[in-house]
Amino acid sequence: MKRPLWIALFGVVLFGVVLFAVVLPGCGESSPPAPAPVPKTQTAEPSPWFEDVAGPSGLDFTWASGADARFLMPEIVGGGVALLDYDADGDLDVYFVQGGDVDVAWDDAEANTAHNQLFRNDGRMQFTNVTEGSGAGDGRYGMGVAVGDIDGDADPDLYITNVGRNTMLRNDGGTFVDITESSGTGHDGWGASAAFFDADLDGDLDLYVTNYLEWNPDTEITCFSPLGGEDYCSPRNYLAPAIDVFYRNLGGGRFENATVACGFDSQTGTGLGVVHGDWNGDLRPDIFVANDGMRDLLWVSRPDGTWAEEGMNRGCSLDDEGVAKAGMGVDTTDLDDDGDLDIIVCNLTGESDSIFRNDGDYFVDITGRTGVRAATKHATRFGLGWVDFDNDGRLDLYEANGAVTRIAAPAGADPYAQADALLRGQEGLRFSPVTPAGGTSDSVVLTSRGAAFGDLDHDGGVDIVVVNKDAPANLYRNIAADRGNWIVLDLRAQDGRPAIGALVSARLGARTLTRPVQRASSYMASNDPRVHIGLGPATALEDVTIQWPDGRSQTIGSLQAGRVHLMQQAPPK
Repeated sequence: MKRPLWIALFGVVLFGVVLFAVVLPGCGESSPPAPAPVPKTQTAEPSPWFEDVAGPSGLDFTWASGADARFLMPEIVGGGVALLDYDADGDLDVYFVQGGDVDVAWDDAEANTAHNQLFRNDGRMQFTNVTEGSGAGDGRYGMGVAVGDIDGDADPDLYITNVGRNTMLRNDGGTFVDITESSGTGHDGWGASAAFFDADLDGDLDLYVTNYLEWNPDTEITCFSPLGGEDYCSPRNYLAPAIDVFYRNLGGGRFENATVACGFDSQTGTGLGVVHGDWNGDLRPDIFVANDGMRDLLWVSRPDGTWAEEGMNRGCSLDDEGVAKAGMGVDTTDLDDDGDLDIIVCNLTGESDSIFRNDGDYFVDITGRTGVRAATKHATRFGLGWVDFDNDGRLDLYEANGAVTRIAAPAGADPYAQADALLRGQEGLRFSPVTPAGGTSDSVVLTSRGAAFGDLDHDGGVDIVVVNKDAPANLYRNIAADRGNWIVLDLRAQDGRPAIGALVSARLGARTLTRPVQRASSYMASNDPRVHIGLGPATALEDVTIQWPDGRSQTIGSLQAGRVHLMQQAPPK
């Protein structure tokens, strides 16, 4: 009996598909053979990279958003954290910026019952809350914090960005004094991230402050969630971008607002993240600002003291599809070992990170080819850092995540919570997700914001402090298995303060690494300014060279692993 025509045709098509599948790998790139299945007996549970020890360590802090039924925008974007050695005892202490009640703090900061908190580290990752009597407990509705020695006395000072007037706290030997009025830095707006750096190369630290929106509680608008009901708005709904502020250090704890004189008033934005670096190789610092829903800005310094915005011309304002993303956290380092600094910006759910590779005169978005695009776009990212957590000589990527509009209907749990992400750096500029998400034994699912990085227990592994909305902060102690060797360079200027803006170059095997000295990166955070480098099996870092902020270069030679090397710039001859 003859087969029906449709059966015959089906057989022909099936044969063609099989033939196509067999022949295709022979054309162009060949497909690798399928890996042999791994017996279940050989499958091991992934080892955690971090454990949360905030509770046992005494680091007890919750950023209070003050959220109620009004959905005031500041409630969903704070808050910040800083790592600093405020008491000069050789270890990193922790400073948290607090929120509270937006309405109360806006009208009367002294009536806001929530205050910033300072925790002293005993060097063994045990913390004591020393806020009372320290002068550090600012009561305004806080966003972020920058750290810098503004007066050259070797004590790190604090600049706190608030919804409302910002605050400058001078460190006088471990006790803080509010010098906002006398310093001239009390900008009255909605501050976000800030950075201390020597913008004019005169030897002291100037200050750049990003502003988010022209906003106050009385002008708040109503927005709705796709899930139904009210929710937080996008910054695009306000049509109220702000102008950032730049303060020039005059010495003696005084600053002048040089925003207009330097040309920073030529652009408005929704600034959330900021980082500085010399991206064009002219030995002068530049500024990169991550804007939320608007094109990012690259401010390039000119010899005459003014600044030009060149982000569009240099290819780092938009992603590779010409889209302005919801920029939040930022970082910069030499990712590809070519001697110049690259940039990463993190963004909203549905928008991947943007990794801008510096090719000299311009940047190229290489996010897709690194594996970061697919690994990051499922969540909204804020604090981030390129850090070698396992000391294998390759930078890893940590991101603190949490949505800004509801991703689940309210049912007791946090509808904005998302797991943080940890991506391991691999050869060839590739990153792969670590499981469980975030590198902990069990994924931590919270609404995370600021993240700060530093070695808090002196064991050669970089730890993380993460701030969460209306939930306890995390202190992630680095417990990565089989960590490699490490080295830390503590670079100091002539007056003893950290040499912010210096560059370290060194040889590790066949590679040449370049790392900046910086505090300001991540999101509304300040990090350990010392340069941590993982060495893998190497026992030394070779051909170490330092380019100091004033442009002078110093050759150091070889430095042994397993040590913190303190180096201070010599006076000019």
